[in-house]
Amino acid sequence: MLKRLYNWVLSWAETRYGVPALSTVAFLESSLFPLPPDPLLIALCLGAPSRSLWFATVCSIASVLGGLLGYLIGWGIWEMVSDFFLKYVFSIDSFLYVSKKYQENAFLAILGAAFTPIPYKVFTVSAGVFKINPLTFILASIIGRSARFFLEGALIYLFGFKIKNFIDKYFNPLVTAFFLLVVIGFIIVKYLMR
Repeated sequence: MLKRLYNWVLSWAETRYGVPALSTVAFLESSLFPLPPDPLLIALCLGAPSRSLWFATVCSIASVLGGLLGYLIGWGIWEMVSDFFLKYVFSIDSFLYVSKKYQENAFLAILGAAFTPIPYKVFTVSAGVFKINPLTFILASIIGRSARFFLEGALIYLFGFKIKNFIDKYFNPLVTAFFLLVVIGFIIVKYLMR
């Protein structure tokens, strides 16, 4: 079923509704949808490399707005929808894991989920449940989601179709390395501001 859903999402890249489909998938993935917008973003960018940064912008904005929906779900109606989310969207184990990460450092937890392949929707909904500072949530989401989607868009903008195989093969290690560099940068800035 997920494979069919994945192929259906990709099929939108070849229509004039590609950008609306991208914004819809990016929005819904941040709180409900099981598939990330990356495959559709990459397909659109490969179809029109000169518009890659525009596609990344659309994807980033829609994803952050969808994250706000997830936050509102957690903040306002969690008690009514928790059974649905814990059965169909994410597990109780992932929810408890996120709770632990928020206790350690909410900003870095959200940033990490927004940038890496970690399911962002778990963090958006749980941020509302745990009443994470909305400004912390929004700032980390904007930085993380924009960095992720602009990295993909910029690589295709600069290198075109040649970069697709490289991204497909090394996406997770590249994302992890970039995230570690961001964390190290924050630690250095924090240390220098003492």
